[in-house]
Amino acid sequence: MISRATVRRHTVVKVREGYCRREKDAVVVEEPLEIRLSIPSTQQTVQLATLMRTPDADVELATGFLFGEGIIRDRYDITTIRYCVDAELDDEARFNTLIVNLRADRDLDLEAHRRFFFVSSSCGVCGKASLESLHLRGCTPLIDDPTVRVTCTVLTRIDDTLRQAQRLFARTGGLHAAALFTTSGQLLTLYEDIGRHNAVDKLIGTHVLNGTLAHLRQSMLVVSGRASFEIMQKALMARIPLVVAVGAPSTLAVTLAQHFNMTLIGFLRGAGWNIYTGVERVVRADDHR
Repeated sequence: MISRATVRRHTVVKVREGYCRREKDAVVVEEPLEIRLSIPSTQQTVQLATLMRTPDADVELATGFLFGEGIIRDRYDITTIRYCVDAELDDEARFNTLIVNLRADRDLDLEAHRRFFFVSSSCGVCGKASLESLHLRGCTPLIDDPTVRVTCTVLTRIDDTLRQAQRLFARTGGLHAAALFTTSGQLLTLYEDIGRHNAVDKLIGTHVLNGTLAHLRQSMLVVSGRASFEIMQKALMARIPLVVAVGAPSTLAVTLAQHFNMTLIGFLRGAGWNIYTGVERVVRADDHR
């Protein structure tokens, strides 16, 4: 495993109540990660996407991104993932470029997938087209599992557990987090990144690579920021039934959750939160069986 710096020290001038002093401060690293896709059926290697991310768990990030976009279905669709070793690239560029080799019999309509990419909340795609694209990928509403319920007591503790686990955020104040919890409140997986969607991709990518995607179907995804359409799309592809956001959801995120029978909770603050969809998955402790 290649370890990259996620934080760098930078000299800043701190101003406090009119007094100035120079100090070293921790600043989160942000660098581009180019994902190149090697497609055996066409014998081509194409540049698929460039993600601005915090260098860490790049393989998991790329895997989660490809899974969320429907390009891979499981870990067996990938034969190798490696950093680029092109001679013309300097060391930094090599570690910011990943080449993903697909399985030989993986038939892929790359242009169709590119049309479905949602890389920006301001991409101009209407809500109806966004939902239709998910149906074209084969997404269906989640079937309600009566055993997947979370109590209000568990939700009350979640944001405190999330904050305590955000080690890089504690140092820099500049990262988002995506965490997977059991419905009993146990923290399973957590990743931090400059982009909340990258943190989600790293989390889901880990479970794709480990062959543990089935675990996600009875878990909660908790994100430190707002809940966007993109976050909900990634959760839907992984069949995660509950999404909890510390911040606000967007209208399209709420629409997606309604359409695909997902529970969406926003503005989680201690003992307070808003349930936007799927209220049946949230129960009082004395109602839980």
